[in-house]
Amino acid sequence: MSQFSVGFAKVNVNPPLGIGVAGYYVPRFAKGILDDLDVRVLALTLAEKKILLISVPVCGVDDKFITSACEKIQQKTGVTAENTFISATHTHTGGLLCPTEAFEADEEVIRTYADFMAERVADAAKIALEDAKPAKMGYITGWAPERVAYIRRYKMKDGSTLTCPPINDPNIDHPIGELDQRVHVLRFDREGGASIVLVNYGLHADTINGDLLSPDWPGWMYKTIEKALDGTECIFFNGAEGDVGSTHVFPEGGDMNDTEISFDNEMKSPGMARFVGRAIAGTVLQVYDKVHYVDVDKINIIKKLLPVAANVPAKEDLPLAHKYKDLHDAGKDDEIPFKAMQLTTVVAEALRMVRLENGPEVFNLCLTGVQIGHVAMVGIPGEPFTDIGVGIKGAEGWSMIMPCALTNGDAGYFPMQSAYDEGGYEARTSQYKAGVAEKIIEGGKELLEELSSI
Repeated sequence: MSQFSVGFAKVNVNPPLGIGVAGYYVPRFAKGILDDLDVRVLALTLAEKKILLISVPVCGVDDKFITSACEKIQQKTGVTAENTFISATHTHTGGLLCPTEAFEADEEVIRTYADFMAERVADAAKIALEDAKPAKMGYITGWAPERVAYIRRYKMKDGSTLTCPPINDPNIDHPIGELDQRVHVLRFDREGGASIVLVNYGLHADTINGDLLSPDWPGWMYKTIEKALDGTECIFFNGAEGDVGSTHVFPEGGDMNDTEISFDNEMKSPGMARFVGRAIAGTVLQVYDKVHYVDVDKINIIKKLLPVAANVPAKEDLPLAHKYKDLHDAGKDDEIPFKAMQLTTVVAEALRMVRLENGPEVFNLCLTGVQIGHVAMVGIPGEPFTDIGVGIKGAEGWSMIMPCALTNGDAGYFPMQSAYDEGGYEARTSQYKAGVAEKIIEGGKELLEELSSI
C-alpha cells in the first residue's frame, strides 16, 4: 500500500429555528428539524500533499462563505484555500448562509449561522486530517433505477418550453434531453478505520418542500448505506443536476405513494426524500463489493478562472422587470399574471434583469479539478445541465470523471445553447449569455488535461 491516506469527519451543523430556508422565491422560515444536518469532510494525503473535499448541507455556498471557511481551515490545519474543494449538496431545506432581499430582516441571524458553519467546517477538516489512515481506493459506476430522476424541462404541444409543468397536463409533449443515470462510487478501505464511500450523482436535492430542516434525499442515502454497511461512512457530491428533478409528470402505479404535489408542480414530501435516498443507496450497495482497486500514487488540485459573458438585459425589458420585482417584494405575486412555475420563472427573470441592470459585462467562473490517481473530480460553481456533465465525462485519459455542482461558488444555472433557443426557467433566469455551458465543457476538459500533465 502506498503512502496514500484518507481521513473522514462529520460534524452537526443544525441552524437555529426561525432561520431563513433557501431554495425558493417564497420566503420560508425553519419551524423544526426533520433530520440532522452534517458537514462531511474527506481528507486526502499523499506524502506532504493534503486535499480537503468538503460537502456542506446547504442550497449553495457563496464567495464570502468560502473565503471565511478557507481562512478558518488554514488557521486550524495549515491547508490553504488552493487545496480545498467545498461543495453544497443543494438541499432546499437547509439554513441560509447569505442574506437575500427576502430575508433582509434576518441578516444578523443568517450571518451568525454562516460564521458558525465556517467554524464547524474548519473543525471537521481538522478532525478529518487527524483521522487520516493508510488506504486503498476502488472505483465503480452503477446505474440509478427508474422513477428516481427525470429531465424536468419539457417541450409542450403548443411549442412552448416549460420547467416543471403541471402533473398530467395534456399539453406536455416530451422531455428536452436525456438523463445521465450513472452513479459514480469511490470506496476507500482504511487500515484500522472505517471505510468511506464517496457518491456522485446529478439530481436536485429538492424532494421535501415545507419549513422543516433536512439534508433531503442525500440524508436518507447516508442513513441507508451506513446502516447496511457496518463500519462505513458516506459523503456525497451532487453532479450535473441543473435540469434534473424527481417528478414523473404522468404518475402511474405507486408514484404518488407518500408524496403530494407542491406549489411548483413537483412531487415533494419526506416520503419522496426517503424513496429517492434509498434508491440511490441501493445502487451503491449493488456495486460496492465489485469496485476496481487501484494504486493512488498521485493527488493534485488546481483551479482555473473561466471568463463568460453576462446576460445583461435589454433596456426596453427593464420597466416590466422592475414592476414584477416591486410586486414580488411587496408580497403581491397574485398581481403578476402567471401561476405556479411560470410565476416563478417571470419573477426570477425579473430579479436577474434588475440585478444585472448595470452589469458587469463578464463573470469569472472558478473551475476546480481534483486528481485522485486516475480518477478526477471537476467542481463547477453553479448548477450545470446534464449535458455539461456528459461532455466533461467524455474527456480522455481518465478511469472515472465526476462533475460536481455548486463547488467553490453558487453562480446560478448553466444551460446549454439549445435551452436558450427553446426558452424556459433556467435559460431565462441565468446570469450568463448563451454559450456558457459549452465554455464550461471546454474549460473542464482543459482543466483535466492540465491535471493529467502534472
